[in-house]
Amino acid sequence: MSPLRLFRSVAIAEAVTWFLLLTGMFLKYVTQTTDLGVRVFGMVHGVVFIAYCLTTIVVAIDGRWSAGRTLLGLAAAIPPFATIPFDRWAERRGALAATWRLRSREAARGGLERVVAAGLARPGAALLTGVVAVLALTGVALLVGPPAANH
Repeated sequence: MSPLRLFRSVAIAEAVTWFLLLTGMFLKYVTQTTDLGVRVFGMVHGVVFIAYCLTTIVVAIDGRWSAGRTLLGLAAAIPPFATIPFDRWAERRGALAATWRLRSREAARGGLERVVAAGLARPGAALLTGVVAVLALTGVALLVGPPAANH
């Protein structure tokens, strides 16, 4: 899977889970019919949010994005549906490649590029590592609790 296809898939999934969470919030707070949507889709959105952030970092490292572009990509996960316009913007600017740069013969520079290159050389292990990272970060988020719990 190319950086473009991976990023686009996760960006769309992040926007879809935003929609589901907002639907759940509407049912809970406006119609006051159920909070099930918030409980279920809040968790799903949280997991996909973390996956989007990790995907953004991997694609940014491979594409040698600037710090500003990387931060903008990460920030796009915060407002609802902003990952989709960011995806289109990044593609128009050539930031989402059709192939992985670090899978080619070009030598990785620095530790982060070496980590991404190693993952691209072993995609199964990289996928497993990514899943474990998402689960671990989700666990940390569950321990910390929702923002309202800290007030």
